[in-house]
Amino acid sequence: MTDVLTPTTAREPKTDRYPTRGTAEVTTPRQDPVVWSVPGAPGPIEAPELQGFERNGFLTVDQLITPDEVVLYRAELDRLINDPGVRADERSIIEPKSQDVRSVFEVHRMSEIFAQLVRDPRVVGRARQILGSDVYVHQSRINVKPGFGASGFYWHSDFETWHAEDGLASMRTVSVSIALTENLATNGGLMIMPGSHKEFLGCAGETPRDNYRQSLQMQGAGTPSDAALTRISEEHGIKLFTGNAGSATWFDCNCMHGSGDNITPYPRSNVFIVFNSVENAAVAPFAAPVPRPDFIGARDFTPVK
Repeated sequence: MTDVLTPTTAREPKTDRYPTRGTAEVTTPRQDPVVWSVPGAPGPIEAPELQGFERNGFLTVDQLITPDEVVLYRAELDRLINDPGVRADERSIIEPKSQDVRSVFEVHRMSEIFAQLVRDPRVVGRARQILGSDVYVHQSRINVKPGFGASGFYWHSDFETWHAEDGLASMRTVSVSIALTENLATNGGLMIMPGSHKEFLGCAGETPRDNYRQSLQMQGAGTPSDAALTRISEEHGIKLFTGNAGSATWFDCNCMHGSGDNITPYPRSNVFIVFNSVENAAVAPFAAPVPRPDFIGARDFTPVK
């Protein structure tokens, strides 16, 4: 039976195989599989695509949702970011310069329309196939990058934060970014260093209490050094993702990734869902005083059905 913990409880952490937030950066070889399902396991991802995901750390789908569905989800995104009640909610992150809504977290609980997307077999089916188990939503959000100055997300590994601050012990987590606007080469698209998921970069520096309040606007703790980023990019290169609205990128939790500012007139918005294996449920944080709030790192491990 799957554990269901309240936001105020956390099991003791397991042995830490991925040290981070110490006095210096530490590189650790990946200790976990990338694709957890057995070869030939049923699912919507073909074998060559799974092999590419294992090798590169990402998988692109040219059209995960239809144009009509894009219209539906985009309208729901617009409704949420223009709702004064949503803007005032602690789950909304405000752009420091423009004071526009940057992100809204836990959208699968705020909106039945996005809850349906989470349960869609095209979405959750791929997550189950990659992770080899039932899954729950560790995090969901809509990201809004309006034109003329929306800031980007600096280079980072999601797993570094989820391990240090949320208590995910293993790399058994996968994200999907579904484009609700066209992703151009110029409007602040997602960039990944292919193959970077095969090693873990433990960052230097302690985690401040309530670090999430600052990091969701501008990252501090958990940020790699320039020297480390230069080395990793020289080894792996950088892939920039473009695509039409309705396209999607799946990527491993430990990929080194980021995105630039959007100074074009063309907005870039997406819905972002993080699935974690029910066999990798969060424990106490490995390098933070307390877990982040439940709306950022879920502690309800109920499987998606």
